[in-house]
Amino acid sequence: MSAMPPRPPIAHRWRFFRAGGVDQPRIDGADDLRALPTLDAKLWAALACPVQGLDMAPQTLALLDHDGDGRLRRPEVVAAVQWVCERLRDPGLLWQPGDALPLDALATDGEGQALRTAASALLQRLGRPPTVLAPADVAEPARLFPPDQPNGDGVVPAALAQAIDPDAVPWLERVGAAVGWMPDRSGQQGIDTDALLRCAEAVRAVRAWRAAQPEGVAAVLDAALAALQAVAAKVDDHFVRCQLAAFDARAAIALDVPLEPIQALAATTLAAGQAELVALPLAHVDAEAVLPLTQGLNPAWQAAMARLYADAVLPLLGARDHLSWADWQALRARLADWEAWRAQRPDTPVADWDEALLQAWEAQRVGERLGALIEHDRSAAALAQRLDDLVKLLALRRDLVRLLRNFVNFADFYGAADGLFQCGRLYIDRRECLLCLPVADAAAHAQLAGYSGLYLVYCHCERADQAPQTIVAALTAGDAPDFMVPGRNGVFIDRQGRDWHARVVKVVENPISLRQAFWAPYKRVARLVGEQVRKWAAAREQQVQTGAAQQVEGQAEAAAGAARKEGSATFDIARFAGIFAAIGLALGALGSALVAVVTGFVQLAWWQMPLVVVGVMLLISGPSVLLAWFKLRARNIGPLLDANGWAVNTRARIGPVFGRRLTALAALPEGAERSAADPDASRGLPWGWIIAVAVLALAALGWRLGGWASLAGS
Repeated sequence: MSAMPPRPPIAHRWRFFRAGGVDQPRIDGADDLRALPTLDAKLWAALACPVQGLDMAPQTLALLDHDGDGRLRRPEVVAAVQWVCERLRDPGLLWQPGDALPLDALATDGEGQALRTAASALLQRLGRPPTVLAPADVAEPARLFPPDQPNGDGVVPAALAQAIDPDAVPWLERVGAAVGWMPDRSGQQGIDTDALLRCAEAVRAVRAWRAAQPEGVAAVLDAALAALQAVAAKVDDHFVRCQLAAFDARAAIALDVPLEPIQALAATTLAAGQAELVALPLAHVDAEAVLPLTQGLNPAWQAAMARLYADAVLPLLGARDHLSWADWQALRARLADWEAWRAQRPDTPVADWDEALLQAWEAQRVGERLGALIEHDRSAAALAQRLDDLVKLLALRRDLVRLLRNFVNFADFYGAADGLFQCGRLYIDRRECLLCLPVADAAAHAQLAGYSGLYLVYCHCERADQAPQTIVAALTAGDAPDFMVPGRNGVFIDRQGRDWHARVVKVVENPISLRQAFWAPYKRVARLVGEQVRKWAAAREQQVQTGAAQQVEGQAEAAAGAARKEGSATFDIARFAGIFAAIGLALGALGSALVAVVTGFVQLAWWQMPLVVVGVMLLISGPSVLLAWFKLRARNIGPLLDANGWAVNTRARIGPVFGRRLTALAALPEGAERSAADPDASRGLPWGWIIAVAVLALAALGWRLGGWASLAGS
């Protein structure tokens, strides 16, 4: 018989739960975790999200964001799941409470075994039994990567050099000071290959520059060049003036020291450094083009010229009283090579090293020794990578399941109203709002978030020790608040338990509940009536004030005018009769309509009356309630998250029942005692008596109209 073909592997049997009006995949154990890469992307709750604004350790998010673009995508989540499953013997450990990593939970082959060996070595170095690795064991870089031991990053700190080649420590410090330090994994500063190469190149450049040094004593030539550069422009100016005077004798007077500025200075207290003196010529203009070095100089320049004579003229040209044009040109030519060489000085601190250090660099093979230290550090790259993997594994052991319960599905949000994207709680208008998200730009966010169908409140939050932030909170239960925008204040409590002063800056209105929708028409009518009454009262008050002011200002004139008008005017009885007739007709029409309504109502059977009242109320409130019912069923958190940069892949609805969990209304504690008496409350209208009188009036009116005749006859 031929062998039976192998049976295809049985696919993972996925389980789903219903939440938010959609089926969401369960991620409850190791089998679900291993099979996650095979789950259809269309069934994921989200396909991408920003790493900012999530309630998760930034270090974990940085480890998951492989490309560092600030967004977490589905392939990166799948890669993290596969990475964990390859290194854990039983990935079900992620669902167990705690954040420690037992070493026996690591796989016994491949990368798992390598991690087990690295963790054992780390725990033994820390003086602990090699059984359980805790986050505290890898929290401090100096404990994870001691500075006196190689860690594989190719950066050598002084402690590592001291442990291997103590004589190289001073050179390492010189290199770091000359070309800059690099951070080591241990937390200390060190040098790497790039720094060493840059320093070696600087040493070669400085040695080549010094080999091209012109002849002469460096100290003498430096002092001479400094003295010459201090007066070069002024000396050139003097010789040009003298050459113009030789060209035309008439120019000598104009180019010499002018008399007017000196006369202006005669009445002032003079000082050698005074700006007016500095601007005067260096010496008197002479057609012979000579410059005195001791006598006849501008007082403002005597000190500088004395340094020129002592540091440049005397050592390079010899003693003399005057400086001719030829002498000046010879002096500048003598220092030109030195000036050009100085200008080519390499721009590096290595140029400050003395010649002995430059020679010792070659003689002691400093570059080779420091390079050997760097290679020795790199030799531990494999072990260091395992330690980094242990840090990553501990972070994912703590946070990966929570990420999946807010990315593959929204189990945390619908199960405990504790989504990864929620940033805290807002207390405002006697309610606690749990659905709060951080917002960068309220105006831009509201354009998309408004399609969620949620009643949204944007708040600017401030705290003394923190930078201001903006949040958006969803009101999903209760009645619509009467917010003053801007200006209504509340308190925001973030995830760390810190309280912020919250001020409402924007509101996106949508239905909150069916009760609110039912009473909304009546509230709008009451608000409209109230506004009209306030306007009428304000207008009447203004008229009264205006009339009173006019009476006070022109009482005498008003009295005389009234007397004249009384004598000349005649009463038009026909005109006023027409007005009274029109008013009577209007009142009669209103009364007839009211009588017709009341008559029809009281003629109904007693059981029909409440049905009519209910029908009228449904006629008024029905459209509003029906519209609100459709909107409440369509409330969706997707646009709210999309406005924050998420790629939500499902219609995650927020129904009325779940909405009451997201927004808690004020309620008295269970078993609390309540006294209805309020001694400071204002007395309201006696509605009981008003209703009783209205009922009696309606009954009397109906009796008169014969509405009760049939009832009495029967």
